[in-house]
Amino acid sequence: MPPLRTALLQSSGIPGSVAENLKVLDDAASNAAATGARLLICPEMFLTGYAIGDQVPVLAEPADGPGARSVAEIAARHGIAVMYGYPERDGERIFNSAQLIGPGGESLANYRKTHLFGCFEQQWFTPGEQPVVQAELGGIRIGMLICYDVEFPENVRAHALAGTDLLLVPTAQMHPFQFVAESLVPVRAFESQMYIAYVNRTGPEGEFEFVGLSCLASPDGAVRTRAGRGEELVIGEVDPGLLSASRETNPYLRDRRPGLYTSLV
Repeated sequence: MPPLRTALLQSSGIPGSVAENLKVLDDAASNAAATGARLLICPEMFLTGYAIGDQVPVLAEPADGPGARSVAEIAARHGIAVMYGYPERDGERIFNSAQLIGPGGESLANYRKTHLFGCFEQQWFTPGEQPVVQAELGGIRIGMLICYDVEFPENVRAHALAGTDLLLVPTAQMHPFQFVAESLVPVRAFESQMYIAYVNRTGPEGEFEFVGLSCLASPDGAVRTRAGRGEELVIGEVDPGLLSASRETNPYLRDRRPGLYTSLV
C-alpha cells in the first residue's frame, strides 16, 4: 500500500468570515494537490474562526449546511480529501465539530469534540458523546479527535484499540501550552502506535495567542514534518509499511493487562 501524502494547513484564516476562509482552503487544496497530497487537514473551527464569541450561534450550521457543501465542492474539484473544523448546529445544540470530506465530495465522517476546554467552549458548545469516529481513506483507517481531546490518553488508546492508523487532530492550541505540540503529541503516537496529524491555528485571535507548531508524528515517536509559528502548509507521508513494522516491534498494545485497569472507570 503506498504512503498517504498528507498536507497540514496551519492557518487562522480570517476569523468571522466563512467566505474568506473558504478561499484560503481552496488555495491550500490546490497547492496540496499539486504536491500529490491526497488529504488536507485544517485547524479547529477553521470554517468560521475560533475566538468568535457571540457569533458562534450565528455562524453555526448543520453538518450538511452550506459550508459543508462548499468544502465538498473544493475537495471534488481538486481531488483531495479535506478535514475541517466548524461549529455544528443540531437543533438547539451547538457542537465543536470536525468533518472529513472525501476526494469525491462525499462526507466520510463527522466528529463532535468530547472534552471542552475552558470557559469559552463550555459557554457555547455541547460536548459530544461518541469517543471514536473513524473512516477509511486509501486503505488507511482514519480517526478523529479535536485539540484538548488528544491530551487525554484514554481517548487515543481507545482509537488504538479500534484500529486507527492515522489520528487527525485539528486544534486551537495556545500559549503557554506549546509543550503539547512539541512533546505530548509524539509521545501519544508512540505509546498508542499510530500516526497523529496535529494541525494548529497561528497568531493572535481575540484573547488567545495560537502557537502553530503543527506536526505529523509517527508511531516510532519521530516527528515527520513540523511547521513553524506562522501561516504554513507542510507535507508529510503516512507510511503503512513503517506503521506495520513499528507495531510488530513495539509490544505496548500486546502487553496490556486490561483486567488491572478497571479502577480507571
